[in-house]
Amino acid sequence: MLDGALGGIAEGPALISKQTITGWGGVDIHSGRVSEPGHPLEGMGLKGSILILDGSKGSNGWSVFFHAAREAGFGPVALVFPRLDSRTAVTAAVLNVPLVTDIEEDLFRIIRVGDRIRVDGDEGTIEIL
Repeated sequence: MLDGALGGIAEGPALISKQTITGWGGVDIHSGRVSEPGHPLEGMGLKGSILILDGSKGSNGWSVFFHAAREAGFGPVALVFPRLDSRTAVTAAVLNVPLVTDIEEDLFRIIRVGDRIRVDGDEGTIEIL
């Protein structure tokens, strides 16, 4: 079962990792690129992406870096989190982009970085285009 938590429809390339991104220093707010050393997405940009992560790590300050990147014009256009935690929920609320959550399927086996995705936060659907 999927749940649309924040409405709207967005399309873009998937930026997906089962390994979450560190909030403090994991995103360069001036370029919107993942800057966490050794992260599978290191060097890749958030801009225009559908960000799919298995959760978050760190404090609730996690959302600040994603918000700052968005304000600089480098934010994702939608979020997908298999399960919400306090940090991912705050990030979704701050970014106010379509969000789908409560996902039972293993998206990390189905979707690859760069796959073109449509997220419908109203219907709670994710589609590979």
